[in-house]
Amino acid sequence: MLATLGITAEQALDVVLSAVGMYAAFLVMVRLFGARVLARMTTFDLVVTLMLGAVAGRVILGNTPVLAAGVVGLGTLLVLEVVVGRLRTIRRFDAWLTPAPILIIADGQLLDAGLRRAHLSQSEVAAALRERGFRHVDEVAYGIFESTGVISLLRPGRDVDPALLVDVHRPAGDIRPWYRRGGDRAS
Repeated sequence: MLATLGITAEQALDVVLSAVGMYAAFLVMVRLFGARVLARMTTFDLVVTLMLGAVAGRVILGNTPVLAAGVVGLGTLLVLEVVVGRLRTIRRFDAWLTPAPILIIADGQLLDAGLRRAHLSQSEVAAALRERGFRHVDEVAYGIFESTGVISLLRPGRDVDPALLVDVHRPAGDIRPWYRRGGDRAS
């Protein structure tokens, strides 16, 4: 059947192995470079993402016929996505794959160490504040850069359930009380 698609079994195997390799490389790089690569994209980030896709596509397809190799490559990537999705139900695998959320605002103050760790600029945080209707950073009890690349902003005035903050990375050197209830949970 593969021959009728214009692709040999050897070419199909090359596409599958290339797709697996690129997928694994992407997982490792996202883990190394952090959730910032998953955050909302600026125009520049979009251009870089398109270039990465072009490079990955070229590596996966190689010199094989475009349609047949494309179908095999896409199928492989989708199967890998399903497999990794199932593996994420295993706590140890999910902990390695998913970076910890990072505290970037505490008691109305930007935490420079948190911003550096999250690879965020103050202007990106300011945009998130404006988008959610905040007029001043001091209106925020906690700002957390989530593992999904989204910035969560919690308003002051009520205690925060410690279970919501247990996995949040607190920047080294931050001496503020972690949260109002449940003691110090520094990581």
